[in-house]
Amino acid sequence: MRTSKLLYKPVGFALGAATGAVAGAVFGQVWKRVGGDSEAPRATDEDRGWGEVLLAATLQGAIFACVKAAVDRGGAVAVRRVTGTWPD
Repeated sequence: MRTSKLLYKPVGFALGAATGAVAGAVFGQVWKRVGGDSEAPRATDEDRGWGEVLLAATLQGAIFACVKAAVDRGGAVAVRRVTGTWPD
């Protein structure tokens, strides 16, 4: 295993732990503006419609994927700067 890959493993784990928290905070702010409510609907929330529930789930998934990709990419770039090679 290459040095860059070994170095990236702990960096990836640490960044992965932070990803969920960051994505959750971003989604909360986006939902306040889009949904007009401080709390996003749960799939089992009887008082919310299908459209609202599915919109919230779609936004949450897209935001999580975007934050995860940005964090993973940033970690890989940092490892390349330290080791000189890209972690595969």
